[in-house]
Amino acid sequence: MSDDALAETIRIEGTRIIATLIRTVGDVQLAEDAVQEATLAALGAWPVTGVPPEPRAWLTVTARRKAIDMIRRERARPGKERDGLELLELSQSDGFVPDSVVQDDLLRLIFTCCHPTLSPPTRVALALRTLCGLSPAQIAGVLLTTEVATTKRLTRARQKIAAAHIPYRVPPEDELPDRLPAVCAVIHSLYTAGHAPIEGETAYDVDVCAEAIRLGELLHELLPEQSMPTAVLALLLLTEARRPARLDEAGEVVTLDQQDRSRWDPDLIARGVAMLNDSLERSNRQADPYQLQAAIAAEHARVPSYAATDWREILRLYDLLVSIAPSTSAHLAHAVAAAEADGTAAGLALLDGLPASPRWHAVRAELLARDHRYAEAADELTQALTGPATDPERTHRERRRRIFLEKSG
Repeated sequence: MSDDALAETIRIEGTRIIATLIRTVGDVQLAEDAVQEATLAALGAWPVTGVPPEPRAWLTVTARRKAIDMIRRERARPGKERDGLELLELSQSDGFVPDSVVQDDLLRLIFTCCHPTLSPPTRVALALRTLCGLSPAQIAGVLLTTEVATTKRLTRARQKIAAAHIPYRVPPEDELPDRLPAVCAVIHSLYTAGHAPIEGETAYDVDVCAEAIRLGELLHELLPEQSMPTAVLALLLLTEARRPARLDEAGEVVTLDQQDRSRWDPDLIARGVAMLNDSLERSNRQADPYQLQAAIAAEHARVPSYAATDWREILRLYDLLVSIAPSTSAHLAHAVAAAEADGTAAGLALLDGLPASPRWHAVRAELLARDHRYAEAADELTQALTGPATDPERTHRERRRRIFLEKSG
């Protein structure tokens, strides 16, 4: 097995056991340190012995033993005392942790990260860091903040959880209304981190997307009568259905108007639409932001071609979305929908009221090109290329810039 394949195996399995270890030791930092040491041990051992039949079991046992060693070292320090409960529970079993227990632990961890005493951005940051091992830089990209600020936020959150003895458990029913919106935001943000990363070698991370969907399924199973988790899962399924067509065989970006819709997953679309309708019925058709986004995705999914898209309905949905849940991505998509429904000038007018960013410049370039303003469009893409982007997105922008320069000549 190559070093890259080995590292990928460890990354996937390591993120699935960390929640179990956190529940056991009650300390996020200790659990992360133990899993990190287990990862280093695997990198040293597996190239020699081969990957074990149950990689997660190997990592779980090793991480538990590393945690025991850390606790013993801490207790041995002068002036330090800890009770022996951690050692007792850690030492009870080296057996494999079944999937059902891992899922329960992950759900506990999500609800812990979303404790109401933590601010909404902190809840998302802590969950993204702990659940899928995203770096502070990646989390900063999702939250549109800086890496330094994200690191400080994570440190303060862990200190607050430890000091307040926040339990790692699913809260009782009367606490669910306070936590459920944050839990849904975490799962949606996790999927976004995989589906639309700020930068990197790939256009999306299949493993992160799959983990977000799995967690969405788990939350829906826990709360099947709640409209919001159902809407989140509907949105994720409808978005995931289009993923196979986002890149061509050469790995280059394919825009929505050029995508081969036969590559979209009809089963995911059907299930996503059904879940959206169920969610709307449960909320008396009073749409929340996830229902609106899922409805937009459903509008794209239900038509056979880009030309058949009902842009008037999509614009109406975006009007609602930006009024109740404004975000950078929603505003940019709103401008595109306005351009399609009401003409390029309408889209450009909406863009002019937004702060500039690499994606803002990229969207403006495409709208300018519709009016044959190719020199201006090329200038906008020059600006877009100065900021972070995934490698496929950067290649796409460079190619479009060359096309616009040729047409402007």
